[in-house]
Parts: sequence; C-alpha cells; structure tokens
Amino acid sequence: MAKSLADFIQNARSQIREIDGDTLEGWLRSRDDVLVVDVRESCAFVEGHLPDAIHVPRGYLEALADPDYGHCHPDLAAARDRVVVLYCDSGTRSALAAVTLQEMGFTEVYNLGGGINVWDAEDKPIVS
Repeated sequence: MAKSLADFIQNARSQIREIDGDTLEGWLRSRDDVLVVDVRESCAFVEGHLPDAIHVPRGYLEALADPDYGHCHPDLAAARDRVVVLYCDSGTRSALAAVTLQEMGFTEVYNLGGGINVWDAEDKPIVS
C-alpha cells in the first residue's frame, strides 16, 4: 500500500522530540548552545522568522548539514553536538527534517510543535 503524506508525518513524529514555544523561549534566554533552523522556503523566511534563526530550506537540508559538502552551511554543519530546533509553518516539514538530521548523526534535535504559526499566535517575537 502506498504511503500518504500523513503516514510520513506520523512516522516522523514517532521518532523525534517536539517542544513548545515557551520551552524554546526559555532555552533561548538561558542557553547559548541552541541553534534554531527555519526549513521553509526563502520567501517565507524573508517575510518573518524566529529571532536568530538560520535559514536552511528543507530541499537543501542534507547538503547544507553535511560538513563534507563544499557548500555546507557552516553553522548547521558544525552543530552535530548542539541543540538544534527546527521549525516550518506548521511543524510538519520540520518533523521530517528532524528525522533526517538524526539519521545524519545530530544528537539533540527538536521540532517546534505547531511551527511558526503557533509561535506567532502566542505573540512571540518574529523578525521581518
């Protein structure tokens, strides 16, 4: 039987850890080892993103996270032992991305539950 998008997302969520916006806000205030990664497309990132987030579109994640790739993202490729929090609009693409980073050897990966949509609805800061 063919898998649907919902099947992929359900499978991903069973393999990852999710955090809420309050937890992320607390970490950003109290820790210096958190890397926030926006996996949305460029136009969405430009419209608004979480403070200090780096932009790594989901379609380029594997390449930009691989330190052996000549054009990797230096912050992400060096973050295998850091806390990495991924987000997208709703938390679905970032859930899939979290699985990918775990498979690539990243040790502490989290997905922001509900993505930037929930973050914004909770009146948390957005940079535009």
